[in-house]
Amino acid sequence: MEGAVFPYIIRMAYQNEWEDAMALAWKTFLEFEADDYEPEGIRSFEDFITDSALHRMFIMGAYQMFVALDGFRMTGMITVRGNSHISLLFVDKEYHRKGIGRALMEELCSYLRAELGIGRVTVNASPFGAEFYHRLGFKDMQPEQTSSGIRYTPMELFLR
Repeated sequence: MEGAVFPYIIRMAYQNEWEDAMALAWKTFLEFEADDYEPEGIRSFEDFITDSALHRMFIMGAYQMFVALDGFRMTGMITVRGNSHISLLFVDKEYHRKGIGRALMEELCSYLRAELGIGRVTVNASPFGAEFYHRLGFKDMQPEQTSSGIRYTPMELFLR
């Protein structure tokens, strides 16, 4: 964000921030996403963010997460699995439309490109998030789908 003062810190998450990040994801999911899903999809999402295997992958460094902080308050988070698939991106309701989602995405993509040589990222965009990803340049790979009650549109972005 050229010329703008961005008062938030974007950085890799510390191991002790897992619970706060998943709580932010759950709270934001319930506020903005849950109405688009059947009960099966809500349960599937909750099962995903509370999965101990996923937490272990994070602790071992196989599941990266970046966080946005306003002082000590976590305002946003983004995760990537398999070094190229965004699996969670959530910004606290009070911080929507302030550039945090975009900044998280830019930091993650910069890391993937520079540190891992990744040239393409994918995401299964929720109905609520699809327009956000389109604004960032993501293109639909297939029409909307449903799996385990989760509605999503597979998208991709080629990194420059």
